[in-house]
Amino acid sequence: MDYKAITVTDLNKYIKDKVAGDEILNNVLVKGEISNFKNHYTGHLYFTLKDDNSLIKCIMFKSFAERLKFIPKDGMKVMVFGTVSVFERDGVYQIYCKAMQEEGMGSLYKAYEELKLKLEKEGLFDARNKKKIPFMPKVIGVLTSQTGSVIKDIINVSTRRNPNVYIRLFPVPVQGEGAGIKIAEAIKYMNDKKLADILILARGGGSLEDLWPFNEEVVARAIFESNLPIISAVGHETDFTIADFVADLRAPTPSAAAELAVTDIDELKLKILGYNNRLKLALKKKVELMRLRYEKCMMARVFKEPLQRINEQYIRIDMLVKSLQHNIINKYKDRKSEMITLVSKLDSLSPLKTLTRGYCIAQIGGKAVKSINDVKKDQEVDLRFIDGSKKAKIL
Repeated sequence: MDYKAITVTDLNKYIKDKVAGDEILNNVLVKGEISNFKNHYTGHLYFTLKDDNSLIKCIMFKSFAERLKFIPKDGMKVMVFGTVSVFERDGVYQIYCKAMQEEGMGSLYKAYEELKLKLEKEGLFDARNKKKIPFMPKVIGVLTSQTGSVIKDIINVSTRRNPNVYIRLFPVPVQGEGAGIKIAEAIKYMNDKKLADILILARGGGSLEDLWPFNEEVVARAIFESNLPIISAVGHETDFTIADFVADLRAPTPSAAAELAVTDIDELKLKILGYNNRLKLALKKKVELMRLRYEKCMMARVFKEPLQRINEQYIRIDMLVKSLQHNIINKYKDRKSEMITLVSKLDSLSPLKTLTRGYCIAQIGGKAVKSINDVKKDQEVDLRFIDGSKKAKIL
């Protein structure tokens, strides 16, 4: 029997058409673990989905990737929904993903959103309730697992920034059942005993299930009721937990939390040195300015000839005295002239002036006789002349 050979392209196209005609393969929901994840610069996501025995290549185009509410990464267990198709050029089949969610995330994510909304309405996320992070804490309380890289990173960063800072570790479980209660109890204990100036609540990254203790209400309320400021450093930069929203400050990583909590001594020294130099420069400029002002003052006439102003005032006083004297003399002359005029007027009206013209005044008892009825026959009267008086008798 003769067989006609076909090309590889024809074979791949035939397989692709067969796969495309399968209703099950057109809509599949597959769960597995992500590996070889690559976020291409075009926005497309390339990764492999695997389980204990097999793997399959996957691709999610940008238009679908933009709808994701999380960032996929290696090791994450997910469920993907999409279509299985053959890539003709390479002769491989792969899943063209249309949607993706973390495995088991449905109920957990719903609980997360409900608790977040509840606590937000109660004001646990309000910025007005956030406590200020101390500038130079002496004791840093760290609540995390006593094993692993988290505590090592915090110690390394803290001691590098300030060798004098004291790190007090309170070991707590950071995942698993009952971890949330242990974390809340540790926060309360550190507050009651006042074992630190600030607390760092930290753990490494993980899935939503791994980080769930930090999404529990008991932990959120313990953070809110803490008198000690708390920095939350849970998961990676893209991970957000309820603890992050309630804490006084959120750090993207445990190392960043140490940087936020511990002041860099070297930077502080440089800042102080800078302030010192600025102060010296300011003082130097101030002294220079005062010196210039002093020299300007000393060049002033009042300092070069201090008696000059006094002599000028003496001259001014002499001028005022002369002016006063002149005014007094003029005033005296004016008043004297007025007095002479008034005296002349008064003299012209004086009865004594009449006597100089040959008249005399008849008086009885010192009073002038004004009428013939004022005197009687044989009554004596005084006749006053200009140069004296004589007695007379009325006939």
